[in-house]
Amino acid sequence: MKISIGNDHAGPDYKKAIVDMLQAKGYEVTNYGTDTTASVDYPDFGHPVATDVAEGKADFGIIICGSGNGIAMTANKHQKVRAALCWMKEIAALARQHNDANIISIPARYTSVAQAVEMVETFLNTDFEGGRHQTRVDKISC
Repeated sequence: MKISIGNDHAGPDYKKAIVDMLQAKGYEVTNYGTDTTASVDYPDFGHPVATDVAEGKADFGIIICGSGNGIAMTANKHQKVRAALCWMKEIAALARQHNDANIISIPARYTSVAQAVEMVETFLNTDFEGGRHQTRVDKISC
């Protein structure tokens, strides 16, 4: 499975832990994120992840910024992208089950690294339920 990941200055430690976990499980990871805490602009890292997912170059995306909101808003401008802001593993599971989310957005300033890794594992291991949820998902795109 191919995963694209991107983060701003709030998330280098989160990205490292997540990438280490993904690679240990055999995932192929494309890293668009910064590795430092020097201030950068989250759209510069969210757009490449969203492009990979929208174009089918990645199966899923992971995006990280301070609140998770700005980078999620950025990713959701792309057609075929459903980026979900998640702050606990139960929300990550529902984002996949009910919304067929293909990108998880993590708020680095409001979750721990361990929580973030757990959310990503949950997100990637949860299937979309389809059925009545598919009808709703079909109505999302403009």
